[in-house]
Amino acid sequence: MKTKSTNQKSNWARNTPPVAKRIPLTLKLTFTAFMTVLVPVYWSHYGPTNFLYFCDLALFLTLAAMWLENRLLASMAAVGIILPQLVLWCGDFVTHLVGVKFIGMTDYMFDAHRSLFLRSLSLFHGWLPFLLLFIVIRLGYDRRALFAWTGVAWGAMLFSYFCLPAPGAKLANPLAPVNVDYVYGFSDTAVQTWLPEWAWLTFMLVALPLLVFIPTHFLLIKLAGKRSSATRPAAETAAEFQST
Repeated sequence: MKTKSTNQKSNWARNTPPVAKRIPLTLKLTFTAFMTVLVPVYWSHYGPTNFLYFCDLALFLTLAAMWLENRLLASMAAVGIILPQLVLWCGDFVTHLVGVKFIGMTDYMFDAHRSLFLRSLSLFHGWLPFLLLFIVIRLGYDRRALFAWTGVAWGAMLFSYFCLPAPGAKLANPLAPVNVDYVYGFSDTAVQTWLPEWAWLTFMLVALPLLVFIPTHFLLIKLAGKRSSATRPAAETAAEFQST
């Protein structure tokens, strides 16, 4: 009969990779140093609500995942932001560089009122997806991430819609974020006019899991291969065997 202690060992084994598959210490220290700079700078310039953006939530999940070497935390960040950051953020940034208007998501990167240093920190949107891919392939993909991240995303979006300012709001801090997680559209200057506000929010709550999270989920399952949590690690099997 399994005991509570055995179950805890089993859960730990599920999220602990073999030594050969762990994250290099140099990478952990480098990412931690980046976060040590980014967090106070963003807090002082943008305020704490900025950390409710999906990409910022993913940064904290990534930091924890790297040090704990926890595949669930890494998988949550990966399933949530890899596709939108590569397609939307990077796509919008590149088209902006060549003078073509896409969706306006990265307009702030070309705002002269923001320091070059402040804008350069935001370049993490370009490299974070690749870092997460590396981590997930290294540690394995946890299929629970789809539902876990969807819950986090819905919570952040509902809070942003009901509690945070809409596009065009006049704020004491002109750099304070509005339209966090794009619950009013993709522009920070005006609410989208395609749908009523509530309909847009509903659309986002439904469309993100269907069009972004689920496709990324299956892509990561394929990329993670046998290291997916669907395949029981040998350490977990051994822990359960010892309990019998």
